Amino acid sequence: MKIGVSGASGKLGGAVVAELIARGSGHELVAISRSPESVTGTVEGRLGDYDQPASLVKAYAGLDRLLIIPSADLRPGVRGGQLKNAIDAALEAGVAHIFLMSAAGAREEAETSHASAYWTAEQHLIKTASRWTILRMSYYAESMADEIKMSQGQGVLAGLGDERVSYVSRDDIAAAAAGAMLGHDHEGAIYTATGPAAVSGPERAAIVSELLGKPIGFAVISEEQLRAGLSQSGLPDPIIEAFVHIKRRFVAGNFDIVTEDVQRLSGRAPKSLRDILAQHLV
Repeated sequence: MKIGVSGASGKLGGAVVAELIARGSGHELVAISRSPESVTGTVEGRLGDYDQPASLVKAYAGLDRLLIIPSADLRPGVRGGQLKNAIDAALEAGVAHIFLMSAAGAREEAETSHASAYWTAEQHLIKTASRWTILRMSYYAESMADEIKMSQGQGVLAGLGDERVSYVSRDDIAAAAAGAMLGHDHEGAIYTATGPAAVSGPERAAIVSELLGKPIGFAVISEEQLRAGLSQSGLPDPIIEAFVHIKRRFVAGNFDIVTEDVQRLSGRAPKSLRDILAQHLV
């Protein structure tokens, strides 16, 4: 069987490829990205650009199973079109089973929304492909670790509300994706990869306090205050708006879901937020 990972040069894509290699399945692996020259070892690298559909058809040729990972492009409405391009190219190339990486809480939203691409891609995949699997993911624990690093010197973590989130490790998502792609009976399934528990803002602050050995509080702030603080950090407007949108989704409960899908697909229990923070903060 020939298995492809589209978006392989990103952190998640690289982790999925590494997990597939580690599992030693004996299948042929193809890493597809805009920088195929970075692929080393026994994995075949192919050029595939989400903005150039013809390159995708060529890159996906001969694949039995394909994982499509969204790009990090934050331009309004762009990622949905990119994912449609990828799905259509996979169908044209004759890929038998398409796997799509999506996000927890995916729902219909305005095209200008940061998360609209996930719902758009899911619906397009379901309507056009005969064999598909969707893996929705909760919020990266590693991304929260990076946020905490930036704000821990202030002695307080901030949010727009209680923010109950089932933070999940990138490696656990990769392991779940690899397990699904190598497994059977996943056609037509929608899974959600989460950590073992939903953690609130105050609980997050308590974990950080314990790990750092000093009191760290949690404060609820307004969107205006959040934007102002991010702007002072020198972040560009598209990044700021994406960050604010994610925080809104925290408050809306989009990531307040806990499943056993990581263990079901990967064969191992997911790491907790505390486990990840201990690796990155201590």
